[in-house]
Order: sequence, then C-alpha cells, then structure tokens
Amino acid sequence: MPVSRRRFLGFGGAGTAAVLLGTGVWDASTTYAAPAGTGNPFTLGIASGDPRHDSVVLWTRLALDPYAVDGRGGMPDKAVRVEYEVARDERFRHIVRRSSVLATSELGHSVHPEIHGLQPDHEYYYRFRTGGEVSPIGRTRTTPHPYASPRELRFAFASCNAWQDGFFTAYDHLAEEDLDLVVHLGDYIYESGVKMNRRGVVTDPRFHTETFDLARYRLQYSLYKTEAPLQAAHARHPWIQTIDDHEVENNWAGDLSQKDTEPDQDPVVFRARRAAAFQAMYENMPLRHDQMPSGPDVRLHRRLPYGRLADITMLDTRQYRSDQPCGDGDSSTCDDRFDPDNTMLGGKQKAWLLDGFRSSNARWQVLGNQAPMGQTDWTPGEETHIWLDPWDGYVAERNELLGAAQDSGVRNLVVITGDRHQNYALELKRDYGNPDSVAVGTEFVGTSITSGGDGADMTDQGLQFLAANPHMKFFNSQRGYVRVTVDKDRWRSDYRVVPFVQTPGAPIVTRASYVVDDRNPHVHAS
Repeated sequence: MPVSRRRFLGFGGAGTAAVLLGTGVWDASTTYAAPAGTGNPFTLGIASGDPRHDSVVLWTRLALDPYAVDGRGGMPDKAVRVEYEVARDERFRHIVRRSSVLATSELGHSVHPEIHGLQPDHEYYYRFRTGGEVSPIGRTRTTPHPYASPRELRFAFASCNAWQDGFFTAYDHLAEEDLDLVVHLGDYIYESGVKMNRRGVVTDPRFHTETFDLARYRLQYSLYKTEAPLQAAHARHPWIQTIDDHEVENNWAGDLSQKDTEPDQDPVVFRARRAAAFQAMYENMPLRHDQMPSGPDVRLHRRLPYGRLADITMLDTRQYRSDQPCGDGDSSTCDDRFDPDNTMLGGKQKAWLLDGFRSSNARWQVLGNQAPMGQTDWTPGEETHIWLDPWDGYVAERNELLGAAQDSGVRNLVVITGDRHQNYALELKRDYGNPDSVAVGTEFVGTSITSGGDGADMTDQGLQFLAANPHMKFFNSQRGYVRVTVDKDRWRSDYRVVPFVQTPGAPIVTRASYVVDDRNPHVHAS
C-alpha cells in the first residue's frame, strides 16, 4: 500500500512496503508492470554512492517529462517496477546481481537499491530497465576491506553547482579522471529562481520562482540533473555526498530561516520547507536507506572507511548548528563568535566525531566539511575581520575539535571543504588567537564548479588573504575541482581549474599541487 506524503514526511513511513521496495530491501513483485512505449524514463541519469567494501547503493529516478510543473516528472500516479543488473564487465557477460525494485510516486519514482555481497576493491557496472527502455551503463567501485592496507586512494571533491552561473564543463573532465570515488561537499543545487539562462535568454517561467515546496524542489533538481556533464560524472564514479545551505536556503541554521520576512522566520514554516528540501534531495541522490529523511530531519553525518589508509568522515554543519553570531554577515568586532555555547555540529554529532578521533586506526582522518574551518582574515594587521557563517563564527568549538584531534593522537587530520568558490591550502592551528599555536591539521578548500562565474587566478581579496593569514599557503579563484591522491606517505591535492564557465567547452589544467607528508601538517607546493 502506498504511503501518504503526510505519513512519509511526518511519521517516518519508510517502513511500508512501497518505500522499502524502492530501497531494495525487498524485491519488487512482477505484478508492478512498467508502462511500455511511453518514452525514455531515464532523463535524469543514473548514479551510485556511499561505497563500502561489500556494497554500494545504486540510484535512478524515472521522469518521462523532467520539467513537468507538478514535479512528478510526467510519471503516472502508480508504482512502477524497475529492474537492475550488476556485472563485473561493461558488456554484462558476468552478471553478479539481477533483481528489481519499486518506484513509487511517494518518492518521486526514485529507487535506491543497495547491492550487498560484492567483492572488496572491485569495479562493477550496472544498468536499469523498465517498460522496454534501458538506462545508460554506469561504473562503480567498492572500497577495500576495513582491515586491508591499500596502496593509495584517488578521489576528487567538488561543490557549488550554480546552474545559472555557467556550464558544468568541469564535470566532463572529472568524468574522465581515474578515480575511486567523488566527494560532493554541498550546494548541489541553488534554491533561488532562475530567470535567465547562461546565454542571457529568459528561461521558462516555471523556473522563475524560488523553491519552497516539494514540487518546486523536484523541478530544480531536474534542471540540474538533466545536464549531460553532471550525468557523466555520476555514471562514471561512486559519489559520497552531504549538503550545505543552498539545498534548502542561503545560510540557514538549524530550525532558523535567514529570511527577514514573515512567515519565513516562523520555525514551523521553515521546518516544512526543510522537509520538502530533504525529501527532494533524497529522491535525487545516490543515498542509502539510512539517509532517508523523516520529515525535516535527516542523518547525513557518517563515516566511510577506505581500508586502514583513510576514514572519510562526512559532517553536517547546517542541521544542528546554533544561529550565526552577531546577525551573520562579516565583522571585526563580534565577540559572540567566541561564545562556548555556539555550535556548528550540535552535541550528539560532536560527541560522535570526537569518539571517532579516539577509535580510528586510519592513517589519514579526512573530514568532509561544508564551510572553511581555518581562519580567513580579510585584513592584514592587528584587526581580524572574518565571515561569521563558517567556523570563524564558532571559535570555541573549532578550538575544541582541533585540540581533541591532537590530544587523541590523530595521525593526519585533513579537512576538505567547499562553499567559498575559491581554492585554498591552509594549515589548521589549535588556536588562531595564539601566535605560537602549532599546526594540528591541514585544510584544502575547493572552488566551485560554476558559482561565481568565470573567476580569476588572483584577486585583490586573494592578495589580502595571503597577507593576513600566514597559515594560508595558496589562493586561486577559478572554477573547477580538487583531485586527491593519498598513499601511506603523502597526500597530494591537485587544483584542477577551467579558464571559463560562461561558455561551454573549456579545457582543464592543474593550476597547482600542494602536498602534506605523513605526520607533518605543514603544507608545501609539489
């Protein structure tokens, strides 16, 4: 029996048969037939995600008309059976799993089958089929066994896909990289209305309004996910994802909207918006059943080991945080940013993170983080002028986290970050207020895929940052992503940038490479 949206959003209806079938917990009955001859339902692509040593989640969302204004993708209001195959080879001569799942209207006709019993550190191929239509072929890869000692880990991290700001050319290049996985650090969509396209032409009116309800969030995801470069990057590599703010609303904090108008400020109204945003996010991402939202709540912080080489710990710095101090924005006089009660993580997530510091045996402890952790002072000299939305607005908790990493004996702490639309290489200090404070970790901040437009190699702000922050070793303001290679001795970050995004077809180059050696948190150019 299908679960109502009210039950799904308010009471965790994921326990019903319809929803569980969509996750692959149960096989779909053959009585749910797919409509034949109705067109291509795989317009939003395919994907895989959250790889483990013995499993991976697959994803697709059926949409005959991805831009249908009601957000239903042109699909009938009934369940549709979706078959899938997983094979060791691209020609599907050696199939290791063949089954089916149920796509229901309650989850936007998305499916998230979790494939278990796979071999560690193996490459697999997958595809979906329904109504006589076959999806493109995707490639995925499991991680090494938790007790294995892999030679290296190769991955890329990215963030900030503003559709209206440019073409997703960087994802075409990312799809061609030789990687084990991709980490996306948030701002996968932007919630704002899109009135002009990237060529300055007025878009369809259905995209003009800001996203508030489920239908509109679904439509926004469709606008992004119909981009061929993004589909190619998903099909080629398994992704690990979290969110930042624009998946819901700019600079939101916990139950608080940052809008200045009523009724937007009402936490009840905002939680309803958050519930719609989280459901649309789940419907459009390769996330496991554990990440299925329950109304306005979803657990996105999780830890994924890569053998003994690395633990990838994904953080959620939006859902549990306290309000930004001093009214958000930027400041050189806000003493509230030192308040020990201010939190980015919330008590439970912070305890979970610190426990992971103590229990992990990984050589590299990697934190997937949303907004910059290292101090980014705007002004050289005695004055410290900072933004209040990132960790600079939550100094006490930052000091607690970095101090705990050092005190717990974390061998190599590396934070990977998005949000800022700029590339940085930073050393993380235990206390930026103390000139003699030691470096206890490293942060690599990656630029946007498109947000901010074409960008530039160096800006006036970049010159100020480098002069005011001696712990910052590199700055760049072009678009692209960061490619990482990690082995037992060294971490290498290659800043991959494109010269333009406002027209298609940009080439890609490695602008710079920065390295951290084992047991030495100091960053140096390669």
